[in-house]
Amino acid sequence: MRWSLPNILTILRLLAAPGVAVMFLYFHRPWADWFALTLFISAAITDFFDGYLARLWKQESKFGAMLDPIADKAMVVIALVIITGYSGMNPWLILPVTLILFREVFVAGLREFLGAKAGLLKVTKLAKWKTTAQMVAIAVLFLGTGLEHLEGIARRGMTWAEYAQAVSAGNADPIRSCGMRGCSSYATWVGLTLIWIAAVLTFVTGLDYFLKALPFLKDDKK
Repeated sequence: MRWSLPNILTILRLLAAPGVAVMFLYFHRPWADWFALTLFISAAITDFFDGYLARLWKQESKFGAMLDPIADKAMVVIALVIITGYSGMNPWLILPVTLILFREVFVAGLREFLGAKAGLLKVTKLAKWKTTAQMVAIAVLFLGTGLEHLEGIARRGMTWAEYAQAVSAGNADPIRSCGMRGCSSYATWVGLTLIWIAAVLTFVTGLDYFLKALPFLKDDKK
């Protein structure tokens, strides 16, 4: 392995994946949410720079090509598991997350079965857009979980209408409110919309890989 900057960035991104979960072990919320969000965004940014720098400096390597998709999938899978748990197992979140996880497992198994021929299933531009959509959605959802925790503390059992009235009376912090709805609601709905878009792209790319692999899955005629 060459210890080039692009490879180092890829390794750091791989290490950041479990680091997101560790934030919730050693820090109280909402600090854990903010640290996880910061770590996730920082790692996602390296996903662009490691490939860009490798091509720019002509430092592309087999090690980097192997580790890059693994780091991406580890980040996405671990983050989605955490968000799903802290979102109260929201069914509108569980369904796209299930689709994304199923696709990642299916394609990984497909590549393993194809072995040396797996190189024929090259990463498409749509697959890159899929990864980008997943990471943006996850970042927004992390923002939503952090804001929801803050607003839950601020409301202390009040409904949104009661909380808005308390804000008007000066008995609650208005920074944690977005009118009659909480800021977390907007972040969560935007995040859910994005994760559904990511799930659709994930399904389409998975289907594309499967169709390309079909010729190699046919039994030889006797």
